[in-house]
Amino acid sequence: MTDSATPTGSAPEGADPEALRQRALAALLTARERTALLTDSVDDHELTAQHSPLMSPLVWDLAHIGNQEELWLLRAVAGREAMRPEIDGLYDAFEHPRATRPSLPLLAPAEARTYAAEVRGRALDVLDGAALDGGGPLVRSGFAFGMIAQHEQQHDETMLITHQLRSGTAVLTAPVPPAATDTAGLPAEVLVPGGPFTMGTSTEPWALDNERPAHVRDVPGFFIDTTPVTCGAYQAFIEDGGYTERRCWEPGGWEMVREHELTAPLFWHRDAGRWLRRRFGVTEEVPANEPVLHVSWYEADAYARWAGRRLPTEAEWEKAARHNPASGRSRRYPWGDEDPSPELTNLGQRHLRPAPAGAYPQGQSPCGARQLMGDVWEWTSSDFLPYPGFSPFPYREYSEVFFGPDHKVLRGGSFAVDPVACRGTFRNWDLPVRRQIFSGFRTARDM
Repeated sequence: MTDSATPTGSAPEGADPEALRQRALAALLTARERTALLTDSVDDHELTAQHSPLMSPLVWDLAHIGNQEELWLLRAVAGREAMRPEIDGLYDAFEHPRATRPSLPLLAPAEARTYAAEVRGRALDVLDGAALDGGGPLVRSGFAFGMIAQHEQQHDETMLITHQLRSGTAVLTAPVPPAATDTAGLPAEVLVPGGPFTMGTSTEPWALDNERPAHVRDVPGFFIDTTPVTCGAYQAFIEDGGYTERRCWEPGGWEMVREHELTAPLFWHRDAGRWLRRRFGVTEEVPANEPVLHVSWYEADAYARWAGRRLPTEAEWEKAARHNPASGRSRRYPWGDEDPSPELTNLGQRHLRPAPAGAYPQGQSPCGARQLMGDVWEWTSSDFLPYPGFSPFPYREYSEVFFGPDHKVLRGGSFAVDPVACRGTFRNWDLPVRRQIFSGFRTARDM
């Protein structure tokens, strides 16, 4: 794996503008292909229905994707007049909570598809003529195009969550992920030596504002799980009374457990002595060797307490994933600087589930931890806060309005995340009660 000073496989700042243009084009086309899969696989009734008050109707996401692309690529970058100014408010995520969106006069499915397609056609014309080696920060290195590709993929992930929440027969299929074949001798945990490392980035061209700037963190040595916590390990927590032991839980988590009578991860149920789960319309036995999925921060934290351990901090997670003691530098990904591939990680909705714990040995980090990228989002103990020197760009509502103790940081991506929206510095965040997301965790301990 490469560990060079200049990233490979992805165009760094100052790269050839034609290479940037082709990268942006590929990212936009890949995102739209996935959007079509997620919206064409159900009928119009299911597109307009709200499958959970936690999520938008799929048709809202579809038109919102087009509206954001119009706002940034056609209006902000190209300076064109608004195509449909009367719908801006309908698709403003901050103006209308998800639970209320079905009551809005939304574009019908056919109209939403037409609008998104018309915006895309014009946006590709803008990309074709954009001077990516100059201009303002929105255009330089193709940032705005990369931002919009990431935005669409993030909504594709939320639409996949909606697919998981919907009732009815399965409409999505995918092959099973590769087996974990060399796990017999894997240690339960690995050591990450203490010392400074570079966290965040100042050079990744499409990094979002909360990933910037790069800065040095001094992290004491610690141990971290070699793999994410498995369903089998989590079952031991359940069977030992984990959901009935007040001592394991933060006050907010205990309140959540009591109020909603929680006894297991979301989508699990007990039948004839077996744990079963519902996964994209299919009911199946919970696989013991797969990373546990659909657990809240409170559940992850309670498990760690029960196990006599803790969740890693965000800085610990990133150091375990990126820092190479041999070179003293931080990689783009656990395995090196080259872009993700099917041999290295489970990303891009290539599979509809995590791979077994210990899979992807070629993708392990220098400390020996596996699956730090892909499979499941991993909860950390950290609040979502700005880095020293943070500056909002290009709008406050992407990151800044969420900073504070209400949101916890998740790292590493999941099988539902596209590579364009996942890297070693990428930061996700959510409320500690969230369970519908594709979240798991691994634990840590002090030396």
